[in-house]
Parts: sequence; structure tokens; C-alpha cells
Amino acid sequence: MRITTWNVNSIKQRVGHLLGFLDEAKPDVVCLQELKCQDDAFPRAEIEAAGYAVETLGQKAYNGVALLVRAPFTLSDVRRGLPGDPEDEQARYIEGLVTGEDVAPVRVASIYLPNGNPVASPKYPYKLAFLERLRRHARSLMEAETALVLAGDYNVIPDPEDAADPAAWVSDALFLPQSRAAFRTLLAEGLTDALRACDPRDGIYTFWDYQAGAWPRNFGIRIDHLLLSPQGADRLVSASVQKHLRGLDKPSDHVPVTVELANG
Repeated sequence: MRITTWNVNSIKQRVGHLLGFLDEAKPDVVCLQELKCQDDAFPRAEIEAAGYAVETLGQKAYNGVALLVRAPFTLSDVRRGLPGDPEDEQARYIEGLVTGEDVAPVRVASIYLPNGNPVASPKYPYKLAFLERLRRHARSLMEAETALVLAGDYNVIPDPEDAADPAAWVSDALFLPQSRAAFRTLLAEGLTDALRACDPRDGIYTFWDYQAGAWPRNFGIRIDHLLLSPQGADRLVSASVQKHLRGLDKPSDHVPVTVELANG
């Protein structure tokens, strides 16, 4: 089973890129973030024509997450929204159970974690609170002992090795010590950073800003992660970054990251 996470930065602008990727890579599950559209504006017909079932949690002009599942796999038990704050109306979390014949089930979540900037605003406490809610929910999900993949744009640079120029990010919400500590606390629940487990090298990035020539200079950061429960980590075969998609015409500033799991 191949599971991809991708912040598409507007599905309306990037649907052609997405369809091309689905045809090229044929992932079984795709976790999308930053749809920037409501559910009824999502290009469902085009995605379904490509062989994928679709579940979305959209929001006008902002946020938005989706799960795409390729036949013959099926998606059930869908949850929209991260538990822990009934007042939270931002569309940042969707999860479901992916099943298939002769394949052990996997619970998959698509997560668009808050950016948190500017740090002096309420956006940063919201980011940290979201991470804490995610930690508690992950602990609850892992009690079922079903393989779990928490995939998405975490807006956290875990370590200096995950940035081409760490000094440029020292005051940013993505790299502040509190953000990185909260991410480590999430990992400490027993989750494995799939990409790092497969490839510990420096210089692996998933995001390049549109500004200051970040892409041609390879001034990237790694903020898109797939975190696996112990049952998921036991099935981990490979993890990779589809970096070439950043070079497309009018690309997203993020690229897909994919893990392959054994059938279990």
C-alpha cells in the first residue's frame, strides 16, 4: 500500500498536477492539504474518474483536507475534525480506515497543522494547542493497535538538518523550540518519522518558498511528515520525496511524500 501526503496549495489551481501525479505514481491513498475550497467546489468528478474515492473537509478560501483512496481499497469510518476543541471550526483534519482484500487495515489521517505565525498573535498558541490535541488523539487511536499513519503538512521543521539555512528560521513558528519540542512529544507517543527512518541524510526537503529563489537555490525545509504507529512502522518498506513536481509550471510550494507499507 502506497500512501502519499501532499499540500497542493489550492486544488483548483493544481488539479491538473494532481491528476498527472495520480496517473504517474498510482498511490493507493492520498492525503491532501490546503484545498482552499468548500466541499461542493472540490473537483470530485475528475478524481473519481481517475479511480479514486473522495472524502473532503473543505473551507472557503482557506485550509481544507481530503482523503483519496484508489480502488480496490475502500475507505470507511471517516472522522472530520480533530477532537479536543468543540469551538475549532478550521478544516484541518480528516481520518478514515483503509481496507482491502489480503491487506491488513490502516487508519490514515490527513493533517494540516497551523502555521502559527506571527508568533506574538493568537495563532501560535493555537498551533501548540493543536499539536497537543493531536498527541492525545494519536494516543487514543493507537490503543486499537491498528496500523496508523498520521500524514500531512505539520508546519514543523524538526531539526536543523531539515532546513537548508536553519538560521533563517530561528524566529519562525515552524522552528521555535516550543514547536519542535511539541513535535518530539508527539513522536514520543511511539510514532516513527517514516522518511527519517528510511533516509537519515541531510538536505531532504518538502517545501520551497515562492520567494527569494528558494527553489533554484534549493533553500528548502522539511515540514511534510508521515508518522507511523508501531504497527505501521513494522510494515514500512520505503519512503520517498517526489521532488520533481516542484519544477512544474505553477507548482505547489510543497511536493508529495510517499511511504510504502507491506500488506501486513
